[in-house]
This record gives sequence, C-alpha cells and structure tokens, in this order.
Amino acid sequence: MPAYVIANLHEAALHPEIAEYIERIPATFEPYGGRFLVHVTQHEVKEGTWPGNVVMIGFPGIAEARAWWDSPAYQEIAPLRSRHIRGDIILIEGVPEGYDPAATAKAMREALPAE
Repeated sequence: MPAYVIANLHEAALHPEIAEYIERIPATFEPYGGRFLVHVTQHEVKEGTWPGNVVMIGFPGIAEARAWWDSPAYQEIAPLRSRHIRGDIILIEGVPEGYDPAATAKAMREALPAE
C-alpha cells in the first residue's frame, strides 16, 4: 500500500538554510522510492482552517516512509527546516488498490448497538 508524508508548514521564515533544505531533500527520499506529490502549491480551504503551505511526499509503503524519516541523510538536513519553519508533519498509510468504502461503512453499521 502506498504511504504518504504530509506536512502543513506555517510561520516560515525566509532563510538560506531553507533553500539548502529544499535543494537537498529530494536526494534523501529517492533511495526509498519517494517523490514530491505536492510541494508548496496553492491550496483552497473548503472547510475549517489550513494555514500555511502543504507538502506531500509519496512512498511505495509505510516502511519506506519510516525508513526515509529515520535515515541519517534526512535527519542531517531536518534541522535546516525545523529551525525556521513551524508545522505539523504526519506519516500515513494509504488505502489499497480497489479499496471499497462501502465495506468500511458496513462494518461501522454492524458495530453499532442494536436499536
């Protein structure tokens, strides 16, 4: 199953270290099959709030996403970002090919107390 790293980055301070981070990050996730899916593009908020910028990196699976995050190469450059940008970052597993949300709804209904 695919996996994703999703970042909601806000309060970014322009700094040369941010430019260096952006230049170096692709090389850190390429060995794990990662690639940018979204990188600081405009987004349209339809409900709630989502301040800042969105970054999304796709990986073949959650193991690869975790291995990338924990890799010495990424951990070496992570402070270049974290010193200047506050945000929230998650690793999340995607759904398998052919995922049927109706099956999830059915399981939810079956778990509900009888009326």
